[in-house]
Amino acid sequence: MGHLLGYARVSTTDQQPQLQVDALEHAGCYRVFTETASGARTDRPTLEQLLDQLRPGDTLVVWKLDRLGRSLHHLVDTITCLADRGVGLRSLQEAIDTTTPGGKLVFHVFAALAEFERDLIRGRTAAGLAAARARGRHGGRPSVLSDHKLQVAREMYGSGQYTIAAIATTLGVSRASIYRHLFSPGR
Repeated sequence: MGHLLGYARVSTTDQQPQLQVDALEHAGCYRVFTETASGARTDRPTLEQLLDQLRPGDTLVVWKLDRLGRSLHHLVDTITCLADRGVGLRSLQEAIDTTTPGGKLVFHVFAALAEFERDLIRGRTAAGLAAARARGRHGGRPSVLSDHKLQVAREMYGSGQYTIAAIATTLGVSRASIYRHLFSPGR
Protein backbone atom coordinates (compact mmCIF):
# COMPACT_ATOMS: atom_id res chain seq x y z
CA MET A 1 0.00 0.00 0.00
CA GLY A 2 1.39 3.39 -1.00
CA HIS A 3 1.45 6.63 0.92
CA LEU A 4 -1.11 9.41 0.98
CA LEU A 5 0.49 12.77 0.24
CA GLY A 6 -1.57 15.94 0.50
CA TYR A 7 -1.41 19.12 -1.55
CA ALA A 8 -2.94 22.37 -0.32
CA ARG A 9 -2.88 25.59 -2.31
CA VAL A 10 -3.97 28.96 -1.07
CA SER A 11 -4.16 32.08 -3.18
CA THR A 12 -2.18 35.15 -2.26
CA THR A 13 -5.41 36.89 -1.18
CA ASP A 14 -6.62 34.01 1.00
CA GLN A 15 -3.75 33.15 3.32
CA GLN A 16 -5.61 30.49 5.37
CA PRO A 17 -4.30 27.03 4.47
CA GLN A 18 -5.24 25.52 7.84
CA LEU A 19 -8.71 24.34 6.74
CA GLN A 20 -7.17 22.38 3.86
CA VAL A 21 -4.21 21.12 5.88
CA ASP A 22 -6.45 19.90 8.72
CA ALA A 23 -8.76 18.09 6.27
CA LEU A 24 -5.80 16.46 4.49
CA GLU A 25 -4.21 15.33 7.75
CA HIS A 26 -7.57 14.01 8.96
CA ALA A 27 -7.83 12.02 5.69
CA GLY A 28 -4.60 10.22 6.62
CA CYS A 29 -1.94 12.12 4.68
CA TYR A 30 1.41 11.49 6.28
CA ARG A 31 2.78 14.66 4.70
CA VAL A 32 1.04 17.80 3.38
CA PHE A 33 2.68 20.17 0.89
CA THR A 34 1.32 23.73 1.05
CA GLU A 35 1.68 26.23 -1.76
CA THR A 36 0.83 29.92 -1.78
CA ALA A 37 0.20 30.87 -5.39
CA SER A 38 -2.47 32.22 -7.67
CA GLY A 39 -4.57 29.58 -9.42
CA ALA A 40 -3.64 31.03 -12.81
CA ARG A 41 0.12 30.80 -12.28
CA THR A 42 1.81 28.11 -14.28
CA ASP A 43 4.82 27.70 -12.02
CA ARG A 44 4.06 25.85 -8.82
CA PRO A 45 7.35 24.76 -7.29
CA THR A 46 5.76 23.03 -4.30
CA LEU A 47 3.49 20.96 -6.55
CA GLU A 48 6.48 20.06 -8.73
CA GLN A 49 8.37 18.94 -5.60
CA LEU A 50 5.40 16.82 -4.50
CA LEU A 51 4.92 15.25 -7.94
CA ASP A 52 8.61 14.36 -7.92
CA GLN A 53 8.21 12.49 -4.62
CA LEU A 54 5.16 10.44 -5.60
CA ARG A 55 5.84 6.77 -6.35
CA PRO A 56 3.67 4.06 -7.95
CA GLY A 57 0.98 3.05 -5.47
CA ASP A 58 0.93 6.46 -3.77
CA THR A 59 -2.14 8.67 -3.79
CA LEU A 60 -2.16 12.44 -4.12
CA VAL A 61 -4.90 13.92 -1.94
CA VAL A 62 -6.36 17.39 -2.46
CA TRP A 63 -9.05 19.19 -0.53
CA LYS A 64 -10.79 20.24 -3.75
CA LEU A 65 -10.03 19.65 -7.45
CA ASP A 66 -9.58 23.36 -8.17
CA ARG A 67 -6.55 23.31 -5.85
CA LEU A 68 -4.74 21.05 -8.31
CA GLY A 69 -5.66 22.25 -11.81
CA ARG A 70 -5.69 25.71 -13.40
CA SER A 71 -8.41 24.56 -15.82
CA LEU A 72 -10.32 21.41 -16.66
CA HIS A 73 -7.81 20.70 -19.43
CA HIS A 74 -4.83 21.15 -17.05
CA LEU A 75 -6.54 19.05 -14.38
CA VAL A 76 -7.20 16.17 -16.80
CA ASP A 77 -3.60 16.31 -18.05
CA THR A 78 -2.27 16.22 -14.48
CA ILE A 79 -4.50 13.30 -13.46
CA THR A 80 -3.60 11.40 -16.65
CA CYS A 81 0.08 11.92 -15.93
CA LEU A 82 -0.44 10.62 -12.38
CA ALA A 83 -2.36 7.57 -13.65
CA ASP A 84 0.41 6.80 -16.17
CA ARG A 85 2.85 6.73 -13.24
CA GLY A 86 0.59 4.45 -11.18
CA VAL A 87 -0.37 7.25 -8.78
CA GLY A 88 -3.95 7.78 -7.65
CA LEU A 89 -5.80 11.01 -6.93
CA ARG A 90 -8.32 11.68 -4.21
CA SER A 91 -10.37 14.85 -3.83
CA LEU A 92 -12.05 15.23 -0.45
CA GLN A 93 -14.75 17.78 -1.37
CA GLU A 94 -15.87 16.05 -4.58
CA ALA A 95 -15.44 12.55 -3.06
CA ILE A 96 -13.46 11.38 -6.08
CA ASP A 97 -10.86 8.64 -5.77
CA THR A 98 -9.22 7.38 -8.96
CA THR A 99 -7.99 4.28 -7.14
CA THR A 100 -11.58 2.97 -7.15
CA PRO A 101 -13.63 1.86 -10.19
CA GLY A 102 -16.21 4.62 -9.58
CA GLY A 103 -13.47 7.24 -9.30
CA LYS A 104 -11.90 6.07 -12.54
CA LEU A 105 -15.29 6.38 -14.25
CA VAL A 106 -15.70 9.96 -12.99
CA PHE A 107 -12.22 10.81 -14.24
CA HIS A 108 -13.02 9.39 -17.69
CA VAL A 109 -16.14 11.57 -17.78
CA PHE A 110 -13.95 14.58 -16.90
CA ALA A 111 -11.50 13.65 -19.65
CA ALA A 112 -14.32 13.32 -22.18
CA LEU A 113 -15.70 16.73 -21.15
CA ALA A 114 -12.27 18.33 -21.50
CA GLU A 115 -11.87 16.83 -24.98
CA PHE A 116 -15.38 18.03 -25.88
CA GLU A 117 -14.49 21.53 -24.64
CA ARG A 118 -11.28 21.54 -26.74
CA ASP A 119 -13.25 20.43 -29.82
CA LEU A 120 -15.80 23.22 -29.26
CA ILE A 121 -13.06 25.82 -28.94
CA ARG A 122 -11.31 24.50 -32.07
CA GLY A 123 -14.61 24.61 -33.97
CA ARG A 124 -15.42 28.15 -32.83
CA THR A 125 -11.91 29.32 -33.68
CA ALA A 126 -12.07 27.80 -37.17
CA ALA A 127 -15.53 29.30 -37.77
CA GLY A 128 -14.34 32.71 -36.56
CA LEU A 129 -11.28 32.64 -38.82
CA ALA A 130 -13.40 31.58 -41.82
CA ALA A 131 -15.87 34.40 -41.15
CA ALA A 132 -13.02 36.91 -40.83
CA ARG A 133 -11.48 35.68 -44.11
CA ALA A 134 -14.88 36.03 -45.80
CA ARG A 135 -14.89 39.67 -44.66
CA GLY A 136 -11.39 40.11 -46.12
CA ARG A 137 -9.56 40.04 -42.79
CA HIS A 138 -6.68 37.74 -41.99
CA GLY A 139 -5.67 36.67 -38.52
CA GLY A 140 -2.22 36.75 -37.05
CA ARG A 141 0.21 39.37 -35.97
CA PRO A 142 0.56 42.46 -38.20
CA SER A 143 3.68 42.49 -40.34
CA VAL A 144 6.61 44.57 -39.07
CA LEU A 145 7.40 45.47 -42.67
CA SER A 146 4.98 47.93 -44.23
CA ASP A 147 4.64 47.95 -48.01
CA HIS A 148 7.01 50.93 -48.13
CA LYS A 149 9.64 49.23 -45.95
CA LEU A 150 9.33 46.04 -47.96
CA GLN A 151 9.92 47.98 -51.18
CA VAL A 152 13.01 49.66 -49.65
CA ALA A 153 14.29 46.24 -48.50
CA ARG A 154 13.87 44.83 -52.02
CA GLU A 155 15.70 47.78 -53.56
CA MET A 156 18.55 47.59 -51.03
CA TYR A 157 18.91 43.85 -51.54
CA GLY A 158 18.66 44.17 -55.33
CA SER A 159 21.47 46.72 -55.41
CA GLY A 160 23.88 44.09 -54.07
CA GLN A 161 25.52 46.73 -51.84
CA TYR A 162 23.88 45.78 -48.52
CA THR A 163 23.97 42.69 -46.35
CA ILE A 164 20.78 41.32 -44.84
CA ALA A 165 22.03 42.51 -41.43
CA ALA A 166 22.54 46.06 -42.77
CA ILE A 167 19.07 46.10 -44.35
CA ALA A 168 17.51 44.86 -41.09
CA THR A 169 19.35 47.49 -39.03
CA THR A 170 18.40 50.27 -41.43
CA LEU A 171 14.72 49.33 -41.36
CA GLY A 172 14.66 48.55 -37.61
CA VAL A 173 13.55 44.93 -37.97
CA SER A 174 15.15 41.55 -37.40
CA ARG A 175 17.16 39.67 -40.00
CA ALA A 176 14.55 36.89 -39.77
CA SER A 177 11.86 39.36 -40.89
CA ILE A 178 13.95 40.35 -43.90
CA TYR A 179 14.55 36.71 -44.85
CA ARG A 180 10.88 35.84 -44.33
CA HIS A 181 9.63 38.70 -46.52
CA LEU A 182 12.25 38.57 -49.27
CA PHE A 183 12.72 34.83 -49.67
CA SER A 184 9.49 33.10 -48.55
CA PRO A 185 7.33 31.75 -51.36
CA GLY A 186 4.10 33.65 -51.92
CA ARG A 187 5.42 36.97 -50.63
